[in-house]
Amino acid sequence: MPNLKSCTGTDIMLTDLQNYLSENDCCALIISPENIRYFTGFETSNGYLAVSGDSSVFITDGRYIEAAEKAVKNCEVRLQLRIYPQLAEILSGMGCRRLLVEATGMNLSVYNSLKGVLKNINILTDTTLDSVINTLRSVKTPQEVEMIERAQLIAESAFEHILGFIKPGVTQKEVAMELDRHMLINGADAVSFETIAISGTKTSMPHGVPGAEKIENGDFVTMDFGAVFGGYHSDMTRTVAVGSVSEEMKKVYFTVLEAQKACLEILAESVPCAKADSAARSVIEKAGYGEYFTHSTGHGVGVEIHEYPNLAPSSKSVLKAGNIVTVEPGIYLPGKFGVRIEDMAYITKNGCVNLTQAPKELIVL
Repeated sequence: MPNLKSCTGTDIMLTDLQNYLSENDCCALIISPENIRYFTGFETSNGYLAVSGDSSVFITDGRYIEAAEKAVKNCEVRLQLRIYPQLAEILSGMGCRRLLVEATGMNLSVYNSLKGVLKNINILTDTTLDSVINTLRSVKTPQEVEMIERAQLIAESAFEHILGFIKPGVTQKEVAMELDRHMLINGADAVSFETIAISGTKTSMPHGVPGAEKIENGDFVTMDFGAVFGGYHSDMTRTVAVGSVSEEMKKVYFTVLEAQKACLEILAESVPCAKADSAARSVIEKAGYGEYFTHSTGHGVGVEIHEYPNLAPSSKSVLKAGNIVTVEPGIYLPGKFGVRIEDMAYITKNGCVNLTQAPKELIVL
């Protein structure tokens, strides 16, 4: 895969995609809201972006056309009419013979409708376009990093606030709602995902759902949450204790913390993602908890909460300068408790910059 990221301006990198399409004599059709947001800067639930090596057309319906005409500056904007004949006309006008589509963003209904009107165009349904876009999106521009940093500052403000809110008798749902409330009234466009705030034995479930259970003395409370700012997500997890902690709880907590630090220490450009995962996983395995670390060590973050690349044992990817990845090892003891600690790291040529500044020492409230 060529190095596609060439521009560092505030515009989303439509030009880089066009360069790829020109070099490979093909066009692209993008319909997923996340990728439309990435390439046009416009957020919508309905849109079609047709791109060739030297032109691009964004189509949306009457609900969004006025806003799109004002916001989209890097391609022609047209009102949606009869969408499939309209796309056939546009792609034909682009001289399209080979069309790349999003393998993970197009359903069979849309594909069959396209196939019915694009008689002389070869629709390539493999993962080529997904791979190109993943590569582009994984290397952040300075402006993208700034948006993620601002989102993270909002999340960290919520964490600082919630430490004074958590106490015995407060429910998990109340903690989750308070985190969300604080982020939304302090500048977040939205929350990154459904906030996780769980306590007691439920912390042994990596993605447990907050319920009506009340926090008790002796509980761990795990909170996984983030904010969206300017279309970009943040993601962090902290586990705190209430009242007191057992020796076993301390051992597990500090094992997870050591594992996270081990991974952060080796992150840099050219480091294999599987090696980064192994750095954290080996610490947990040596402590005797290997079977209780049940997910990958991390993932990319950007216009979506889960992006390429993944820090996972099976990953074949290699880190690049400009990637932003989470580092979130965990240990989950069924029926007892669990611990996860998560930061976001910005990859550089010689190491990484931790974008998460919230304290990680064991906090006992």
